Amino acid sequence: MSVVTVQLGQCGNQVGQELFDIICSDAQEGQRKAYSESSRERFFHQSAQGDLVARAVLIDMEPKVINHSMTKAAMSGRWTYGHTSHFGQKQGSGNNWANGYCVHGPRHREAMEELVRREVERCDRLAGIMAMMSVAGGTGSGVGTYVTQCLRDIYPNSFILNHLTWPYGTGEVIVQNYNSVLTLAHLYRLSDAILVHENDTVHKICSQLLNIKHISFSDINRVIAHQLGSVLQPALTPDSHGVYSRNPLGELVSSLACHPEYKLLSVCTIPQMASASIAYSTFSWPGLLKHLRQMLISNTKMEEGIDWQVRPPSVHPAAAERTRSLKGPGFNTSLANLLILRGKDVYSTETDGFQDPALYTSWLSLKEAFNLWKSPVPFNKYEKSATLVSNSQALLRPLDNMVGKAWNMFASRKTKHKG
Repeated sequence: MSVVTVQLGQCGNQVGQELFDIICSDAQEGQRKAYSESSRERFFHQSAQGDLVARAVLIDMEPKVINHSMTKAAMSGRWTYGHTSHFGQKQGSGNNWANGYCVHGPRHREAMEELVRREVERCDRLAGIMAMMSVAGGTGSGVGTYVTQCLRDIYPNSFILNHLTWPYGTGEVIVQNYNSVLTLAHLYRLSDAILVHENDTVHKICSQLLNIKHISFSDINRVIAHQLGSVLQPALTPDSHGVYSRNPLGELVSSLACHPEYKLLSVCTIPQMASASIAYSTFSWPGLLKHLRQMLISNTKMEEGIDWQVRPPSVHPAAAERTRSLKGPGFNTSLANLLILRGKDVYSTETDGFQDPALYTSWLSLKEAFNLWKSPVPFNKYEKSATLVSNSQALLRPLDNMVGKAWNMFASRKTKHKG
């Protein structure tokens, strides 16, 4: 089954291009026939000339980023975008959510829907649609929200996953908090799950783990693409019966978005390091999973700076609310977690630490709250790697900050208007 990716705005197109580059490179490395075939069926189709073509539609109101993404893909020599699978205009949305959602979206609806429809028809079976966008600007958030609404109308029974990049806390778009709140409010009723990356967190990973001195958006996009690829590449799931899962978005959503009011998903991956250091590093599963578990319960997005003092409550969360309030806000309660292990010795790895009932809410059984996927194939040159996709309290603080800043701006403008 195949996934159609819709790349929206500058951020969505840049991250999407990096994602396909990593996926293609990972699928072609070494002798991994079943893995490679599953990955290619999922994300690519073959042109009449034998080229690997991404199952993607590129949308932006300005042509510059689309042209750049298509050029970079063609220059890789491994894969390309479809020559007609893109839509662009010569006037952007001006960081105005309403301009994207109410003007550009409706004006170009038919053309954008036709591009997606053509890509869907190339799939033997559709696993779902992934829409990639930022929530800060006008095209990614405004047009992206409108396109997601159209996709939900056209494909009411298909899984739709939105990947959102949250802006820096002190971003350069003054109305980014307005745009973010409007985007999330609409996507919450349209999307099956919303996977979030925060620019501030990824920037710290680039600086502290990858030792990049002058961090560019390309560096940030590569880290996001690496984490996304580790989630989306083929894996063996409890329901796949020994073969790579053919329904990636469906199994992801059913594992994590187990309540319609809780759709925000965070992701963290371990290890992450400069590529030059990988060949000289060794890892053990107990060490990796010990760090990843502590990252989860202390809400730390990378292995550097983990708060080892945070502990889960000694009794079940249902009876521990008063205890937890005394411990402070450090403990991160989960609704559901998906652990994905890739590389050597995955079948003998102990994951009991993630099956502790104290980590989860009381109203969902542990069998539904925790899922484990595995693949014996190393991912993106890491001999062993673990990725945790979490439906937890991890995003509450940045979400509260975002909403608070939007309300403050609204109140400030209202006061000025009255004065």
